Amino acid sequence: MDVTQPYNSNELRDLLAAARRSGRQISDLDPALVPPTIDEAYQINARIADQLGWESLGWKIAATTEAVRAKLKTGGPIYGRTFRRFRCDSPTRLQHSELLDPLVECEFFCTLGQDLPVRDQPWTMDDIVQAVATVNAGLEVAECRFPSRALPPLPAILADGSASGRYVFGGTIPHWRAGLADIEVRLEVDGRERRRGTGADVMGDPLRPLLWLAEERRRIGDGLSAGETVSTGSMTGMLPVRAGQRVVARFGPIATVEIDFD
Repeated sequence: MDVTQPYNSNELRDLLAAARRSGRQISDLDPALVPPTIDEAYQINARIADQLGWESLGWKIAATTEAVRAKLKTGGPIYGRTFRRFRCDSPTRLQHSELLDPLVECEFFCTLGQDLPVRDQPWTMDDIVQAVATVNAGLEVAECRFPSRALPPLPAILADGSASGRYVFGGTIPHWRAGLADIEVRLEVDGRERRRGTGADVMGDPLRPLLWLAEERRRIGDGLSAGETVSTGSMTGMLPVRAGQRVVARFGPIATVEIDFD
């Protein structure tokens, strides 16, 4: 008689925590270890963070555009936890050999000045605007603990924190409450423009993904905390980079973010 075994999340938790510590990828993940549901995947991500014990930076949001959703085969945005040890300021240098299939993404980094705690009432955009203290220009260097040539199903990637990686902070955006949607971003590699986008490319407004995240956390009986930084999704897709390249993100005339990949 075929008896279906209940899913045991401990093995995937331990594998991903070990991969985080070692800076290595997991090849040929056993299909039996893929979380059976999205909620289970996010729970594993939380347990990995607990096991690591690293100081939290906040959250990343991904798949905020149709193009990225199609690539990741997801019907909506996704999120993951981020860690302060992987935060740095622009300009910076990163050792490419220490990165895992790095992808560069131009994003806004929103740091909360107020809690968005558990409550029954849904959050609104006005609530989000009031909760955000500062907005920075930023580059995420996304990394996945699974090789890009053989990605497992989406729930395994969610358990990995939706490929959370390094977070390079540029300058603050002044007068951001006047609107982020119209800010144009150009991504250059070795002086040549490779990608272009605007704040409106991220769900119409870069604060809208933050509202989505607050609602997702509220749905499961949790919240967001003052001091946490949320990267709100790429305006320029996911661009692979190689060793020896210099990447510059230009947020109009307001701010630049620079990374040299050694």
